Amino acid sequence: MPFMSRLILFNKPFDVLSQFTDRDGRTTLADYIPVSGVYPAGRLDRDSEGLLLLTDDGALQARISSPAFKLEKTYLVQVEGHVNDAQLGQLRSGVELKDGMTRPARVQQLPPPSLWPRQPPVRERKNVPTSWLELTIREGRNRQVRRMTAAVGLPTLRLVRSRIGDWAVTGLSPGEYREISVHLPASAARPAGHGRGPRPNDRRRQRGPSSRKGRRS
Repeated sequence: MPFMSRLILFNKPFDVLSQFTDRDGRTTLADYIPVSGVYPAGRLDRDSEGLLLLTDDGALQARISSPAFKLEKTYLVQVEGHVNDAQLGQLRSGVELKDGMTRPARVQQLPPPSLWPRQPPVRERKNVPTSWLELTIREGRNRQVRRMTAAVGLPTLRLVRSRIGDWAVTGLSPGEYREISVHLPASAARPAGHGRGPRPNDRRRQRGPSSRKGRRS
């Protein structure tokens, strides 16, 4: 019988750390996911939202998070200003950042997507328009999407990760997670190939921040 890895799809809310502990008492994954033995596969910045994957399998964790596998990650990005063809062309060709040129991204402008309200709401300037992009990358540099849009003159206001590889945040409200089982073939543990996506089950949970003693806001 093949070994099945545990995979958790979590819709990380804004202002939640992608870790289970924090010395300063900030909100962490432990406030939402009461599951032992799983660890984040990659990370999502505290001020970003959307899909975060967690697993109990080191090979699967590496496959999801390591740039060597070039797993696609798709983001819905609200930016400040109007988007023009030149800016889209820059993102599609690669953007020069302080740590080097990025790989080309897939990007398109889109109407405002149907998303949950962010808490707290995004601060928008009354006289400055905003636009939405769908942007897909195969890298995982620190705050990469925000730095890419800023480099082409489009500061990011809101960032929501909607998909990682075959896994999507669809159907999960903020703070909700779904647990599934994944079979990772031996060949998929190497950067040369991509594994097939999992079949989700109905093990879904909704958690909210707990009131821990000694927590500071």
